[in-house]
Amino acid sequence: MTGVLYVVATPIGNLEDWSPRAVATLRAVSVIAAEDTRHSSRLMQHFNIATPLLAVHDHNEGSRAAGLVARLQAGDDIALISDAGTPLISDPGYRLVAAVQAAGLQVVPVPGACAAIAALSAAGLPSDRFIFEGFLPAKVQGRRERLQQLADESRTLIFYEAPHRIADCLADMVAVLGSERRVVLAREVTKAFETIRQLPLEEMLAFVQGDPNQQRGEIVLVLEGATAEAGEQDWREADRVLGVLMTELPLKQAAALAADITGLKKNALYERALQLRG
Repeated sequence: MTGVLYVVATPIGNLEDWSPRAVATLRAVSVIAAEDTRHSSRLMQHFNIATPLLAVHDHNEGSRAAGLVARLQAGDDIALISDAGTPLISDPGYRLVAAVQAAGLQVVPVPGACAAIAALSAAGLPSDRFIFEGFLPAKVQGRRERLQQLADESRTLIFYEAPHRIADCLADMVAVLGSERRVVLAREVTKAFETIRQLPLEEMLAFVQGDPNQQRGEIVLVLEGATAEAGEQDWREADRVLGVLMTELPLKQAAALAADITGLKKNALYERALQLRG
């Protein structure tokens, strides 16, 4: 009999969220592959789990995978955990799971907490279609370029962000996506100082800048997807504004001012003005 790799979600804050099945699984396996054994050892002690821990993280996962596959082939059951939440979701584990699958061995998920899904469930934004982007690039240029690539994405977007970058990230979202798109800050989800708040981007930036506590802890951003203005825009309001401005101003000036009023792109409004004039 070959062993099974169990992919086990751990709590993201509140320890009462951990399922009895997850605890029983970790007690039963031969070894627990943990992202950080020092961090996970405290969780194991709290739940009286004596199973040995083995460090498996970004820097050694490739080299550890073959040995763990061999143990599975020899009949050992193994559990994979990350520091918090569901493994592989912006956490290590992909290479190990892929190696186990390639060897024809069984992988069994033991589901539980995931910060991205928890935040989405409480965000009040469309949840029937969404994408998870993980962490945006750390540097401003890369972050803005990625946001520009996502500007027309109509699905709800979910990001993780580091607390020391949250204000800069929101400022870049305002610069690239405009001030009015709604965003949800989900901070320290399930923990004592949980924040879940929805605001337009510019107001969220002011909120975070004005409260240093919002720049601490684990942060998820849930961003409203692009509305029709990024594609098949209902131009009725834009046409009304352009119609008024075009009676007093040259087309380029009218388009520039209409962009400030409506939040639409100046070039698109100029093309629209040409159509209206024609």
